[in-house]
Amino acid sequence: MAENKKGTAATGAGFSNFTPYEPAKDEEYMSEAQQEHFRDILKAWKRELMEEVDRTVHHMQDEAANFPDPNDRATQESEFTMELRARDRERKLIKKIEESLTDIDNQEYGYCEQCGIEIGIRRLEARPTATLCIDCKTLDEIREKHVG
Repeated sequence: MAENKKGTAATGAGFSNFTPYEPAKDEEYMSEAQQEHFRDILKAWKRELMEEVDRTVHHMQDEAANFPDPNDRATQESEFTMELRARDRERKLIKKIEESLTDIDNQEYGYCEQCGIEIGIRRLEARPTATLCIDCKTLDEIREKHVG
């Protein structure tokens, strides 16, 4: 794990459990240290999601039973459907995490896809897969409300 400017390592227990990055006074945005900070967060988050996927697969294998009672069978199918929907959302999130890691490798991470300005360290710590600055995201949401 890379150390940030405070000298504490990110914990690696997922995206929600890390030490906020404190840039040095004259540090350039998306410096090597900042990129490493976000790479660590994204990798830990991906690892956490992958472990959850594995737990679900094992749970579904262990719990799969052919209940003779139609109500029990329907309840189990409903539970499995909800779990599979959650895993599908996680699969999509894992894809976004992988895209963010690729952006870091390509020196494109942390900049708004629409206007090109810095997204900002705190916004990225709150949502590491963000691709829009807060202004563009707000405009995007306003457009969605008026179109939808």
